[in-house]
Amino acid sequence: MGYYTRVLSKRADAPGFDELSRVLAEAAEGATLSEEESEGGVWTSLLLSTPDGDPIAVLDRNPVAGDSLGAEEIGEFFEELAGCKPASGAAWVSEYLKSVKTVYAFQHLSGADEDAGFEALQSLRAHIFGGGDAILQADGEGFTNEDGYQIVWRFGETVDGLWWMAVLENGEWKTFQMDLGDADHRQAFQQGRIPAGAHLGEA
Repeated sequence: MGYYTRVLSKRADAPGFDELSRVLAEAAEGATLSEEESEGGVWTSLLLSTPDGDPIAVLDRNPVAGDSLGAEEIGEFFEELAGCKPASGAAWVSEYLKSVKTVYAFQHLSGADEDAGFEALQSLRAHIFGGGDAILQADGEGFTNEDGYQIVWRFGETVDGLWWMAVLENGEWKTFQMDLGDADHRQAFQQGRIPAGAHLGEA
């Protein structure tokens, strides 16, 4: 099935192909974007490639309606969140998903393993996310809030490194940087608390 990252947007309107092409040209010299499928004059699937033609990612735009693929993806996320921690973050995402109108699914391909390829992918994802009213999801990582801070834990046991997180306190997001490999930090976050020794602040 491959590895996916997604932008889950409350907006039904989509950035146009020409707009995304300009973003890519400014951020990743030589990378190319091609329209693979469209519906009603609006793209539904794009292919991002390196200057050498190696595929970096397929980007699918999946509206959430009826029995669409987008609606199916949202349904799967509801099921996934049922056992996620912290409970406060999972509940917030579950409520947020009820208003999502579009899923932008990036399937990472071989070209994404190269620094330049990943930067190209990131430029498109960041532009769509930056349009507002959206959160991020990554397979094997979890979900963010609208500011891009991780709020639901889906990492594997061997993960390590510093990561920007957020937990809800009295209805407000409190942001901090924690060590994903620190067992005490993990436990505190999964309980919805700021870990002792975590770096408070914003990314």
